[in-house]
Amino acid sequence: MAISTPAHAEKGFGGTDGQTKQEAKADGDNLSVSVGDAIFDRSKNGSGKSTGALTPMTSWTPPACWYAPTYSPEELQKVKEPVWEAGSTGYEWDAEQREKYLNEDDHSKDFNKDKTGEGYWWGSYVNKSYPPGWDSCKEDYFWVDTGDAPPAGIDNVITPEILAGLAYNEIRVPSTKVTLAPAGPTKVNLPTWAWLDAAQFKPVSVTASVPVLDMYATATATPVSLRIEPGTADAMTYPASGACEINNGRIGEPYAEGKADEIPPCGVKYLRSSGDGSYPLSATVTWKITWTGSGGAGDDLPDGSFGATQDVVVQEIQAVNR
Repeated sequence: MAISTPAHAEKGFGGTDGQTKQEAKADGDNLSVSVGDAIFDRSKNGSGKSTGALTPMTSWTPPACWYAPTYSPEELQKVKEPVWEAGSTGYEWDAEQREKYLNEDDHSKDFNKDKTGEGYWWGSYVNKSYPPGWDSCKEDYFWVDTGDAPPAGIDNVITPEILAGLAYNEIRVPSTKVTLAPAGPTKVNLPTWAWLDAAQFKPVSVTASVPVLDMYATATATPVSLRIEPGTADAMTYPASGACEINNGRIGEPYAEGKADEIPPCGVKYLRSSGDGSYPLSATVTWKITWTGSGGAGDDLPDGSFGATQDVVVQEIQAVNR
């Protein structure tokens, strides 16, 4: 199924290895966006100033580099020929390049112009966040006819799974500042209820696509739990694990008048005053990541987390003597 480009989608992760960036610059950077650039639809992503990127809960890192369609025959010619004419890359290298793409003796190649509209020259793309391995895609441009698989033996060819990893890297989730109650400073030995705004904590997703290949993948993040760390050993959490599960789409339960002595489904009880300072309560939400893509592909990606710290003032209960 072909993927249309929505008006709000943005082109991203364009560019290739150092050699190709140099070539594009030599052409006035007129071709800085190529046909194989990943397109991101962020319309269902988290939004607002308080959103942030997920931290994978394993050693997983986003795709570092990959190969995808880059130029038509005429576009590649506009990139290559100014570099050869400048002579800055050396005669031997230039001669090898001319032989590969042009073959000036009999003009039999001519950048594959006889196949215009029937395929593309593929090149390497680099993840803009430069994760480990970003410079490992060093293959020179290679031709792929439309509908054919890239040549065997070339790793990191674009797939829905790679697009899913790129989409994961673009996911933004809302802040994890929790609401605490009863209102005002927390009291020693009294349960403090904690909850998150249910309206904010819904699944978010980003779709990455390469329209010229009719290839796409959507990564979806769904909140599954909230972990509370009181910021001091002199405290108890509810539940004891500190992990508050989502129930009916809500994390925790809002406090209501008359519940001061009840045990909250999600919360904390401080056993000692914070004195003249405060305790740094940490709240971290775990998000489950799944993806689906073109051709019926799909799977799980590592869970991600996003947290925030807020200061909590804890006071002794003041007794009144009559």
